[in-house]
Amino acid sequence: MSEPNTITLGANPAGIERAADILGDGGLVAFATETVYGLGADAHNDMAVARIFTAKGRPQFNPLIIHVSDVEMAERYVEFTPEARALASVFWPGPMTLVLPLRAGCGLSPLVTAGLTTVGIRIPAHNEARALLSRFGRAVAAPSANPSGRISPTTAAHVSDGLAGKIEAILDCGACDVGLESTIIGFDPAPSLLRAGGVPREAIEAALGTQLAIRASHDVINAPGQLLSHYAPDAPIRLNAETAHDGEVMIGFGDVEGDYMLSTSGDLVEAAANLFQMLHKMDTIGASRIAIAPIPMDGIGAAINDRLTRAAAPRD
Repeated sequence: MSEPNTITLGANPAGIERAADILGDGGLVAFATETVYGLGADAHNDMAVARIFTAKGRPQFNPLIIHVSDVEMAERYVEFTPEARALASVFWPGPMTLVLPLRAGCGLSPLVTAGLTTVGIRIPAHNEARALLSRFGRAVAAPSANPSGRISPTTAAHVSDGLAGKIEAILDCGACDVGLESTIIGFDPAPSLLRAGGVPREAIEAALGTQLAIRASHDVINAPGQLLSHYAPDAPIRLNAETAHDGEVMIGFGDVEGDYMLSTSGDLVEAAANLFQMLHKMDTIGASRIAIAPIPMDGIGAAINDRLTRAAAPRD
């Protein structure tokens, strides 16, 4: 895949329309929110979401937050609890992310949720961001628009310094107002603070009329994706297989052919985009044993191998 020529777009109707078109074509667009600049991709498009991880050098398929323009759009993706609805009525639009159960058939890429049954969702309090989301018409997955491990970007120049040549466009909306990531609230089983951020805990507790449980974000956001059994289909998996043994369904990659292919061309981004769908497919067809071809450790290949290793781990 050739590297894109990153363009900078003005935060005007023409620039917003062009940014929406790029998202619709599977491109990556950095855009400002009130917190930091986000690296946006169509949350329904497996390949586009996989490219987020590649552009950022993100080491694992951690769940991503989706951004929507209004509550009506949010209703298409998640099931609100009463507490979540109360917080949304007070703090949306704004720097608060709610982790809620996915609505059946919402169409999100499983790479967005890392295969979980919940998703983090928010409505940004930024006029141009909401205009872009409204123009695009569906959810946009958008982690911070910076290389993984680097300082979060609060200006278009910060984004360009880290991601120029790796993404299609930057929607230059000036400096971000908050400059701090969103507060993340979970609801399993009770309202819990998963990450401190732009909305203080005290304000949230005042709105709820009760104290929040305090939990590290990885307890809910990341840990389910890090459990050994989480990515496992029903059938046992054999990794680094060059050929299938009797009774195995072979998943191929590149020159190693299989009954199903993660990528016939050996494209790691394509393989990443297909990974969760492929594991679900094995359950759908009733595979009794699975063999998977070797996947290089280069780039996003490390994340693919991480997830496959967890999926192939011995079961209790």
